Amino acid sequence: MSPAQDRIRSLNDAPLRPQASYVLYWSQMNRRVDGNHALAHAIHLANSLKLPVLVYEGLTCTYRQANRRIHTFILEGVPETAKRLAAIGAGYVFYLRARRSDANDTLYKLAEDAAAVVTDDYPTFIAATHHSSVPQELKVPYLAVDSSCVVPMNRFEKREYAAYTIRPKIHRFLPEYLKPFQMPKLAKRWDGEIPAYHTHVTDGNIASLVNRCEIDQHVAPSLTFRGGAVEAEKRLQFFLDKNLKRYPGDRNQPASHATSNLSPYLHFGMIGALDVALRVQTYGLEQGISSTEYIEEMVVRRELAFNFARYAGRHVECLTSLPDWARKTLLAHATDERKPSYTRDQFERAETHDDIWNATQKELLLRGKMHGYYRMYWGKKIIEWSPTCQDALETMIYLHDKYALDGRDPNTYTGILWCFGLHDRPWVERPIFGQIRFMSYDGMKRKTDAASYLREIAYIESTGKDPFPFK
Repeated sequence: MSPAQDRIRSLNDAPLRPQASYVLYWSQMNRRVDGNHALAHAIHLANSLKLPVLVYEGLTCTYRQANRRIHTFILEGVPETAKRLAAIGAGYVFYLRARRSDANDTLYKLAEDAAAVVTDDYPTFIAATHHSSVPQELKVPYLAVDSSCVVPMNRFEKREYAAYTIRPKIHRFLPEYLKPFQMPKLAKRWDGEIPAYHTHVTDGNIASLVNRCEIDQHVAPSLTFRGGAVEAEKRLQFFLDKNLKRYPGDRNQPASHATSNLSPYLHFGMIGALDVALRVQTYGLEQGISSTEYIEEMVVRRELAFNFARYAGRHVECLTSLPDWARKTLLAHATDERKPSYTRDQFERAETHDDIWNATQKELLLRGKMHGYYRMYWGKKIIEWSPTCQDALETMIYLHDKYALDGRDPNTYTGILWCFGLHDRPWVERPIFGQIRFMSYDGMKRKTDAASYLREIAYIESTGKDPFPFK
């Protein structure tokens, strides 16, 4: 039995190709070798057919808000991926589609010699689009495997209402899934030729590769985060050694830097959620440190977001996905006066009257990530200062798509819609928000060390250096 059997969705009815050269694994969202259930299933299938595995990873210039920051982060992970795939005996093709005029049929070319195509089951952005358009174009099986969640998305048969409804189900499943996962060994090593369109990526040529891409070159790489599995593993180790013991008390204090900062790496699959959860749990038991709070955020809250994205489908970015009470209360206050009111450009440039809000936006611009607690405040204020709720929604998605290394993610869309009432409950009625939860400037100053945070962001802005590299 495949190690990923309950994680698989077969998205077409095509048969295996009888005279095939390999099993193709299309790495769309889980850009790693270790702890990868999709790659494991490709290896299992290849072993059963006495074939090698060829891994295909691509990066196009046409994704929404394609820019220098995101391209750089993805490319920084490629050399290590190539090294680790070579070590296990798999073939590897990386294709950088630099310009819109470049060929866009690499997957189909590679699939012509494949027994089957195995890929990542992911409910948002490009992967979700491919799942609806690609399978029918192939003459071989298209198998989507969930390697993003600890508990497979397939185990939940409906959309959950909130954390309190999914939590007991996840905890019931955890003994079955929160355990070490051993990658199978590849029986037949790759010995074929790599196509001429393969892009050789090294640490030294990333900048030049990005320079020739037809993308937004104005969004600079993150001052804080470098892509790749090695970087992800370093950050996890730093979190265990320095921050896990502080996490329960300090996780909502942005200036304390007690969180793991792994969200960019989890989004791009450079490290697996299962590996992180196991390491945290094991380290906590060994050191007598509670891991309960981290597992709640890492597994329960994160997988609630994946559940929402799976069942919301194309409405994952829409206010129509809100619960009835939230849509009704926002509609009732749709004509309330917004004063002040800012344009998207003003938000993007961090030009509001609120110094805390401006600092959160500058953190996004500079680091490519915001602290989760302040991101909630950031979103609430965009609602308060936008002409309409739809304007606010579009502004939040636009800014995340453009600047956030952990954007375009189920957590992104869930977090944004949480600001409008998703997975929340009614609160006291007030202007603009109705019964949606409100967050205030005075509350942020009372609950967090805002002064230290403001000084930190000002230093990064003035020097171009991050004093807290988190590793």
